[in-house]
Amino acid sequence: RIYLAAGHSLRAFKWLIANEAAFKQEFWLSVLLVVGCLFFPFSLFEYVFLWCALLFVLLAEIFNTAIEAVVDRIGAEIHPLSGLAKDLGSLAVMVSVIIATLIWAGVFIQHLSL
Repeated sequence: RIYLAAGHSLRAFKWLIANEAAFKQEFWLSVLLVVGCLFFPFSLFEYVFLWCALLFVLLAEIFNTAIEAVVDRIGAEIHPLSGLAKDLGSLAVMVSVIIATLIWAGVFIQHLSL
């Protein structure tokens, strides 16, 4: 059961990388930031906090893509609630990016002032 679930997750990840430009950009930026932050003397807690902030952005993008897929599956007709659902998913991504930016800025500013 766990093996099957992991297979589905890997298939979804491959689909996201191949088909969703926003996810692909956020993923590769996250990889660069994770590698880059290893050159700074952060505590284990700070590393985990920074990495979780990036994972939060990816998670929001995954949910946003899932919402878009469901709305698109329902039908091609234009409906205000369909647009609202997509807009709310987009807002969730934007809020997650703001949160991640604040976390990263806070950790770096704290170390600059030490």
